[in-house]
Amino acid sequence: MNDIPIGIDLEKIIQRLKSREIEINQLRLSSSEARDVVELDQTRVGRLSRMDALQSQAMSLESERRRQAELERITATLARLESGQFGYCLKCDEEIQLKRLELDPTTTLCVACASTAPKGQ
Repeated sequence: MNDIPIGIDLEKIIQRLKSREIEINQLRLSSSEARDVVELDQTRVGRLSRMDALQSQAMSLESERRRQAELERITATLARLESGQFGYCLKCDEEIQLKRLELDPTTTLCVACASTAPKGQ
């Protein structure tokens, strides 16, 4: 088990993560209708309107997928905080730079490992 790197304000990071978690869940609730199945009844809606609705639905579904991924990163970060593993690179186990953690507390890789990781990690 690692110690938390010096200079990290754990309470501030936890507060920030929990606030973002609440914000994401509120967004999920407010946008749930936009992800509903699009009505394909041509007597009610014209062809272009249906295409717009389908495009809007696809964008809402992608936004939801991204919100879900962010929630998963937040949950994993909170678990690393509890276990004492927060602030260390998951690949090389070196400390992640403080500025990098301040920018994105959910980051899991140091700059060196992130630069060699496949895109999307």
